[in-house]
Amino acid sequence: MVDYRIAPSILSADFARLGEEVEKVIDAGADLIHFDVMDNHYVPNLTFGPMVCAALKPYSRVPIDVHLMVEPVDDLIVAFADAGADIITFHPEASRHIDRSLNLIRDKGCKAGLVLNPATPVNVLENVLDLLDMVLVMSVNPGFGGQSFIPNTLIKLRRVRNLLDEYERCSHRWIALEVDGGVKPENIAEIAAAGADTFVAGSAIFGKPDYEAVISRMRRELVQD
Repeated sequence: MVDYRIAPSILSADFARLGEEVEKVIDAGADLIHFDVMDNHYVPNLTFGPMVCAALKPYSRVPIDVHLMVEPVDDLIVAFADAGADIITFHPEASRHIDRSLNLIRDKGCKAGLVLNPATPVNVLENVLDLLDMVLVMSVNPGFGGQSFIPNTLIKLRRVRNLLDEYERCSHRWIALEVDGGVKPENIAEIAAAGADTFVAGSAIFGKPDYEAVISRMRRELVQD
């Protein structure tokens, strides 16, 4: 049985009530809290800094999953780790030395991961699998919430899943496979069937009046899968 995890993205939450929103979505069944960190350089948008992470840490009874869409990454890796992040992922295009950046995350006591944009090839993972705890596959182009799922992502998820499964057979070490962008109850089963086990959902959850109803429906769809 796959241990599926739902990771609501606070990018779609009510910014005026973030602490309350975090508590509410955790009470509704969230497994992770996902931070979409954008710097207006790597992507054309600006969102949260490490002070927001530190302020929300006391409200979160589940791990904080920080997705860095920033360039360069190393200074913010340290800042978010110090602010209470539990998982930190970044884009390989944004680091001069991917191995060094991954080691920096792990040295700070956090789980480390790489993020694949829709056009980023899967083979970027091959030489750093020993340093990865998570791979995040983007099913939209990063920068804004509320986008539609890119169908070709299902093919990419299967390729990554095969790579991670083969690595697990050799190393006996599991690596999570997360997907971000356009995930909703209507397509989550199909995405899981392609190999994902961790699902970032923003507007699909925070855009609805009843968070628990949405998360419960997602879990029912995953059980049917």
